[in-house]
Amino acid sequence: MSSSRFSRIIRGGLTTVLALGIAATAAPAGALAAGDGNPLVDFPSFNGASRMLDRNGTADIIIPAGQRHQRILRLTTGGFRQAGSAWAKPKIDLSQSFESTFKVYLHHSDPGADGIAFLVQTEGPRALGGWGGGLGYRGIKRSVAVEFDTFQNSPDPNNNHLAVVLDGNPDVHTAVGTPSMPLYGRPFYARVAYDAPAKTLSVYVKAFRAGSPEQLVLQQPIDLATAAGGSSAWIGFTAGTGTELSKQDIYSWSVQGAEA
Repeated sequence: MSSSRFSRIIRGGLTTVLALGIAATAAPAGALAAGDGNPLVDFPSFNGASRMLDRNGTADIIIPAGQRHQRILRLTTGGFRQAGSAWAKPKIDLSQSFESTFKVYLHHSDPGADGIAFLVQTEGPRALGGWGGGLGYRGIKRSVAVEFDTFQNSPDPNNNHLAVVLDGNPDVHTAVGTPSMPLYGRPFYARVAYDAPAKTLSVYVKAFRAGSPEQLVLQQPIDLATAAGGSSAWIGFTAGTGTELSKQDIYSWSVQGAEA
């Protein structure tokens, strides 16, 4: 849970310029060939995505300011003690390799909290966990989370880290990595790749700047089907705020993998 201090809101012009840039830029190409044919999830923006996503808590599809033709997935709205989750309706086969790529913008206050997580979980499309340091997934026990954490709570190494977390317990990190770029205040790309034959999960990030290299931040041996409690799983995002706040947005999302 984030501590209580007054927030400074990032206002109008800069936020709008960044958002327009995010919407216009393509995601980086992935290195892992995961699945053939059409993607399992394909949201270059979230236009028309309402019927394809189960949304809980504060999560919703919104129109950003000044962007009439753009939709984004906003997981938290910058309010006190919020939690949101969103799950793709097609379930994924965790016995097969997959790759998930998404564009993220975590912003609004300084400092911001608490972050987002990409999850595979077998509890269902209404799954929603705790606010604050729970990042919206605390208590989703049959899950594997990759968290993008922007606030240092007591179990955390710092306020800018990634972690692999099992059993819906963000107080225990199976693996931790710190990127060389900030996760908060600037948009970035993320790529989560699972190699099923090797049973290895790899997590990459890339700054939203031309020519920025993609960074491998985490690589963890794991059998996702065993860890999540089944080979047929829901995939999606969670986020939380505490007394420090954030608007936590996903601008695009694609998944190459096999439908369960």
